[in-house]
Amino acid sequence: QVQLVESGGGLVQPGDSLTLSCVESGRTGIRHIMAWFRQAPGKDREFVAAINRSGNTKEHAVAVRGRFTISRDNSKNTVNLLMTKLKPDDTAIYFCASSTEFISRDPRDYNYWGQGTQVTVSS
Repeated sequence: QVQLVESGGGLVQPGDSLTLSCVESGRTGIRHIMAWFRQAPGKDREFVAAINRSGNTKEHAVAVRGRFTISRDNSKNTVNLLMTKLKPDDTAIYFCASSTEFISRDPRDYNYWGQGTQVTVSS
């Protein structure tokens, strides 16, 4: 079994930066595809970013490209999401997810999920 625990959320002002972290525990001998999704009230869960096992392939959603960056530290079983130039539209619960298969933008392709961390962008 794999457990994912997110941290780093909070209340920030527009234009601020924030870094989310996700620590993976459990069957960490198997390196997973890692991703971030977010869900705003009344909306579907949407893809934010994903990174492959080695960390040399990344994908970012168009809405966050140039502002958010996903990275991972395999020595610490951690994946991070650096978020800059935050906008009120970025307000959502951010979820970490892992997959044993491939990078995907479909949440149904991910096997394990964290509980989420709230990010609120407001002046």
